Amino acid sequence: MDIFLFALGFLIFICFILHLYTRQVQQQIKDPHHRIFQQVFLFVYLLALAGDWLQGPHVYALYESYGIQKHEIEILFIAGFGSSMLFGTIVASLSDKYGRRNICLLYGVLYGISCVTKHFPNFQVLFIGRLLAGMATSILFSAFESWLVSEYRHRNFESETLGTIFANTYFGNSVVAILSGIIAQIAANTFGYVAPFDTAIIVFIAMCCLLVTTWSENYGDANAPVSQSFLSAWKSIKSDRKIFLLGIVQALFEASMYVFILEWTPALTQALNKKSIDKTDNKNPPIPHGYIFASYMVAMMMGSNSFKVFCNYTTPESFMRYIIIVSAFCLSIPVFLPKDQVSMFIAFLVFEFCVGIFWPAMATMRSKYISEEARATVMNYFRVPLNLIVVVILVKDFQLKIIFSSCVFFLSLATASMFLLHKLTLNNTHSLLPVNKLLTEQEEKMLHAINSSIDEDTDKNEKMRNSIA
Repeated sequence: MDIFLFALGFLIFICFILHLYTRQVQQQIKDPHHRIFQQVFLFVYLLALAGDWLQGPHVYALYESYGIQKHEIEILFIAGFGSSMLFGTIVASLSDKYGRRNICLLYGVLYGISCVTKHFPNFQVLFIGRLLAGMATSILFSAFESWLVSEYRHRNFESETLGTIFANTYFGNSVVAILSGIIAQIAANTFGYVAPFDTAIIVFIAMCCLLVTTWSENYGDANAPVSQSFLSAWKSIKSDRKIFLLGIVQALFEASMYVFILEWTPALTQALNKKSIDKTDNKNPPIPHGYIFASYMVAMMMGSNSFKVFCNYTTPESFMRYIIIVSAFCLSIPVFLPKDQVSMFIAFLVFEFCVGIFWPAMATMRSKYISEEARATVMNYFRVPLNLIVVVILVKDFQLKIIFSSCVFFLSLATASMFLLHKLTLNNTHSLLPVNKLLTEQEEKMLHAINSSIDEDTDKNEKMRNSIA
């Protein structure tokens, strides 16, 4: 308990110092319209995230309180990921044709109805709620970002400052996660396990009202049929190696991250139990989930702040290669040191730090490579393999060593893909240099010819004046 509490306090202190530092070194945005735009987006998106975070801590506990068996609870979770993979991909992708704002509004409606189903201790009703939640999750991680990038370009803001908005978004996400956890716990203690879901409904209503009154609508290709949006997205992935590699990195890293979210508790608990058995002491208290979760969120905030610093020196394509390598090393600790709880906890904190860098880095790269016409559809194609990986791991119920070994393998593949993506960006940059140089030489020749012509005309005029005189 002491080490977890000390870690939380230490991380908060370091995060505060880092936040002050990044405020000094990051690019200052002086355009008041840009600041207002950022605030409008963040208010809506952070409310959307808060509604999601409010539910997380008590989903399992609510199902257990209804007397639902462990196997049935696992089926409900599988239904959520499966729905996100199948139905969510279709629903979220409709935003390119029918409008990003409209689909973001649909997110609040679907998730709100999902929260209503939590009032019914019936497996079928709860199953429908999980399907709706899966669809909503796909919208949350595609349509909102698509709206932001499209609106940002429509307003002609400087492209370099888009990464700052992404960094602030995921920094705010960590803050919202911590506050939502506290509010959810207070609500659950006061009114029961269903109260956090009712609180989420209120948040979704506020989000929808704010979204309707402050956001304008934007589209991908509104004139194309729905099938064309899917075909265009698929062609983009097949024809552009950068988009294909970016999708591999996103799918494999996020799959590892979701598996980590599901498995960090049993990993730390198992390490504690093994240590207890070695010492023939069976009276160790359970791990403090609240302190650990808060520590993870603070570490992720530090990562989001560090992203701003890294962008001052190099590109996301460059530094993300090493961030993924570090992530793979961190998730290998439960494989090689399954009894060392302290080393495992430190490794998990570093992994969360890497996650904090990953989110804004990926969003920045997606904004550069994915075309406007089918942006949300392409992003949801990326989510299909990651949801499939999580579903398989949940269904098979592997041992922890196999699960984390799989994550290390996935991150190793993601690292290789990231190196290839970085190489492609370097090749594209270098291939442009001779063209630019050639154009410069041609421009110089043209200027030289123009100047020579002007000099000749000047000489002729001078001679003509002398002859007349």
